[in-house]
Amino acid sequence: MASYLWRKYAGYKYTKRERTFLWDMVEPYTRPKSFTRLVTLYVSAFYTGVIGAAITKQLYKEKYWEDHPGQEVPLMRPKFYWGPWRVIRGEALSPLLPNM
Repeated sequence: MASYLWRKYAGYKYTKRERTFLWDMVEPYTRPKSFTRLVTLYVSAFYTGVIGAAITKQLYKEKYWEDHPGQEVPLMRPKFYWGPWRVIRGEALSPLLPNM
């Protein structure tokens, strides 16, 4: 029984090596994999983020207007950015001013 198992194992390894050798010769001539799935995933993730940001900003404005009707909505601080946030006296810097 043991010799039978060893023979089967040796045959398996030999055919596995033959298959590997064969595919190593054929591989340079195969078509490259398509990036369509990856590009589709990235585009859909980007637009999902854009739509999510627009909805979040609109909900922020509506909530602010409920508490302060008729006032200008202050700039919303980014949720996932913890770096320096340049705001002077509660207002964002004007785009007309040069960067300091």
